[in-house]
Amino acid sequence: MTTAPLTGPGGARATAHLRPAPPPVCAQAVTRVDLTDFRSYARLRLDVVPRPVVLYGANGAGKTNVLEALSFLAPGRGLRRARLSEVARREVHETESARAWAVAAMVATPDGEAALGTGREPAAAGARERRQVRIDGSPARGQPALAEILGIAWLTPEQDRLFVDGAGGRRRFLDRLVTGFDPAQAGRLAAYEQALRERARLLRDGPHEPTWLTALEETMAERGVAIAAARREAVARLDQAARGDAGAFPAAGLALDGDVEGWLGEGPALAAEDRLRAALAESRRRDAEAGGATAGPHKSDLQVTHLGRGRPAAECSTGEQKALLIAVLLAHARLIGLTRGAPPVLLLDEVAAHLDARRREALYDRLCALGAQAWLTGTDRALFDGLDGRAQFHHVADGKVEST
Repeated sequence: MTTAPLTGPGGARATAHLRPAPPPVCAQAVTRVDLTDFRSYARLRLDVVPRPVVLYGANGAGKTNVLEALSFLAPGRGLRRARLSEVARREVHETESARAWAVAAMVATPDGEAALGTGREPAAAGARERRQVRIDGSPARGQPALAEILGIAWLTPEQDRLFVDGAGGRRRFLDRLVTGFDPAQAGRLAAYEQALRERARLLRDGPHEPTWLTALEETMAERGVAIAAARREAVARLDQAARGDAGAFPAAGLALDGDVEGWLGEGPALAAEDRLRAALAESRRRDAEAGGATAGPHKSDLQVTHLGRGRPAAECSTGEQKALLIAVLLAHARLIGLTRGAPPVLLLDEVAAHLDARRREALYDRLCALGAQAWLTGTDRALFDGLDGRAQFHHVADGKVEST
C-alpha cells in the first residue's frame, strides 16, 4: 500500500459562517512524517504545516496508526504500549524477529528544525528488542534524547478509564506530563525500571548476592527519589494551573499519594534516599516471595478531584472524567508553553466523539489559543467543523491519506 506525497498546507473547507482568524504558526510542530512498514502503511509521507491536523475516516482506516507513529517520537512504548515487533506491517514479515519498521519526522521547535528518526531493526532470535533513535542523522544516546527535542502528550479512548483502573496507567500519564517539564525524567525512569527488574530477577533466582543487590538498591534510591521529586514539582504546578481553569472544562485538583513523595515533604532528598534504601534492604525476603519491590515510586498514585463537585474523579460520570482529563492536559500544555517556549504536540485520538458541541468548540478554541499543534482523529468530518479555516484536514481510507 503506497500513498502519494502530500504537500502544502492542507486545505480547510470554506464555510458560509464566520470563523476566528487562523492561529499563528505553532512554534513546536511536526511538519513531515515518513512511515516505513508501520502497521497498515508500507510507505507514507505526510507533509503538513505547523497548525492543527485533522485525520478523519472510517474505523480501521489507519488514523490511529498515524498518531501511534508520532507517539514513538517520544520515549517509551507509544500510545498503544505495543511491543516493538507488534507495530511492524505483518504482511511483509514472516517471523517476529524480522519485523522491522521506521518512523522519521521533521519537526519545528523554538530552537530550530530537527530531523528525528526511530524504529526497529531485524533482531536475532531470542535477542532483546531495542529501538534505534537518530537525531539529525546521527545515532542518539537513547530514547530520552527525543524528549529534549520534542514534547508530545496524548489522550486515547483507552484513557477514558484512567481514573477507575489501576494506578499504573495514572503514573504513566503523569510521567508523560512530567517529561514535558523535565526531559531528564525519561532517563531516570529507564534507569530505575532496569534496576527494579534486575533486583527482582536476583531475588527470584537466588542465592542473593548482597553486594550486587546493594548496588541496585542504591540506583533505585537515587533515581527513585529524583523521579518522585520531579513528580511533586510538576503536580504542584499542574494543580495550581488546573484549579484556575474555567469555562467548559472543570477546575481540577491534583495530588500525589506515595511514601517517597511523603518523605520528600518531611525532609531533604538525601534523607528520603536513605529511607528508601533502608526500606528496600529490609524487604528483600518479602520481595523475593512476592516479586517486584514493595517500596518505591512505582507504587505512587496520582489523585485528581473535580473541584466543582468536590468529588474524586473516580466517582464522577464518564463525561466528567473525560472533561477532567482534557482540563489537565490543557493546563499542562499552557505551562509547557510558558516554560519551554512552545506547547507540546498533542495527539487526541477520537476525542471529539465524546464531547458535546459546547465542549468541542471550547476545545478547538483553546488549542488554537495555545498555539498547539494538535493531531485529532475521528470518523465524522462534521465533528471538526469548528476547526474550519484553522486546521488542515486529511481523509484516511484504504491505506491512503489525502488532503481535503
